[in-house]
Amino acid sequence: MSTTTTMMKQAIPLKAGAVVAADVPIRGYTLKELAALYGVSTKCLRTWMLPHQESIGEKKGRYFTTLQVRAIFKYLGEPG
Repeated sequence: MSTTTTMMKQAIPLKAGAVVAADVPIRGYTLKELAALYGVSTKCLRTWMLPHQESIGEKKGRYFTTLQVRAIFKYLGEPG
């Protein structure tokens, strides 16, 4: 049985404003990891997620589930 990983594009900053697209896997992320992907503080990310909290759902434990990560990427857009 093969496994597949859904990937999303992320921009990775290089020198002097140059940007290269990379894949961001859909997996469990902590709030800190998601904030780093979006390039904002955890406080800012929580504020962005607040209007969509009902659709995203409550985080259980340390990580957002893959379904929650999909919803976050859907409502906030792809990181980068």
